[in-house]
Amino acid sequence: MKIALAHKRLAKSGGTELDLYRTATGLRDLGHEVHLFCSEFAIDPPLGTFAHSIPILPLGRTARLWSFAKVAPRIIRPYPCDLVMNFGRMFSQDVLRSGGGSHRAFLQELGEEGGLRRRLWHGLSPYHRSLLALERQQFKPGHYKRILAVSEAVKQELLATYAVPEDKVTVIYNGVDHKRFHPGLRDRFRRTIRKQWHIPLDAPVVLFVGNSFHRKGLDRLLRVWSFPQMKETYLVVVGDEARLGRYKAFAEHQSRGRVVFVGRRDDVECYYGAADLLALPAVKEAFGNVVLEALASGLPAVVSRNVGAAEVLKGGLAEGIVVHPEDPEEIATQLLAMLERSLDPSFSSAARKLGKEYSWKNHFNKLDRFLKETIEQGGCEISS
Repeated sequence: MKIALAHKRLAKSGGTELDLYRTATGLRDLGHEVHLFCSEFAIDPPLGTFAHSIPILPLGRTARLWSFAKVAPRIIRPYPCDLVMNFGRMFSQDVLRSGGGSHRAFLQELGEEGGLRRRLWHGLSPYHRSLLALERQQFKPGHYKRILAVSEAVKQELLATYAVPEDKVTVIYNGVDHKRFHPGLRDRFRRTIRKQWHIPLDAPVVLFVGNSFHRKGLDRLLRVWSFPQMKETYLVVVGDEARLGRYKAFAEHQSRGRVVFVGRRDDVECYYGAADLLALPAVKEAFGNVVLEALASGLPAVVSRNVGAAEVLKGGLAEGIVVHPEDPEEIATQLLAMLERSLDPSFSSAARKLGKEYSWKNHFNKLDRFLKETIEQGGCEISS
């Protein structure tokens, strides 16, 4: 098949950008001819794929957003591709991949968490108003053939928000590289990473991985670190944030040195090896690849019910789901309980076994069948 993949940017830094890159390589490896249509190539496209530049208005993110949505279908239409899969905002496509759920629901969740000031800003922001307008257009009948959701939570959100037909939405969970993330990392990196960051070898360590600190729940975690029952436990934060100084100051006040910020890391797998548990008490997270990375590394996870990847947790591992993540007492209770369970080698083995079920190989085989079914049903014309 000749498959067109569209998104404003190709990179390995953001979640959607990285998913685009992985999808291009995965479909290429299955023998498909992959064409990438982007307005920005921050990295070279995968070998064996074809890159096409989408010209957009250069000034302002709102102008860039609208121009890509309008221009990209016109650029893609002349190419003889069998199917167009869109990862972002575009007026029409065959497959609309929803990796983040509904932006309208996203703003509602953040507004409830952030209060009146945040809600007012969202309502006045030209960028957010534009995103909402484009989203409404995308989900209208005739602007897509099928929708690909990264979790059942995303599917239900789209059904409730835009009343899309249920039979048009398919859920395919993301995957994980279980060769990169595995329990053997503990033997290789537990001592060296802890020594590097002055963490006692026998101290319980909770890992947080992500960049959008507020949305992914770091504020909630930091409040817990002032509790007496957490006095021996360390928190390692992998990721970056524009307001990093504020987070560091708050963490120091709460924990007195037991919260370690290591920045963005290309060797993030080493930190899974140094940790005992992953925490992701997010305000909203459509999926959360870090949960699969933790499982593949043999670590349990404590996640909020608003994390899509919570759906894959089962058995004892499902006990790490926090029902009321806004309650720091509940988060602390769950962290301590799962840290205790992480000491059991059989629990680590169960996490690893579950993580291996979600390999990228399995993911792309499912995606391949989904795309072929879509073509057999007849794609919608990519219009301008």
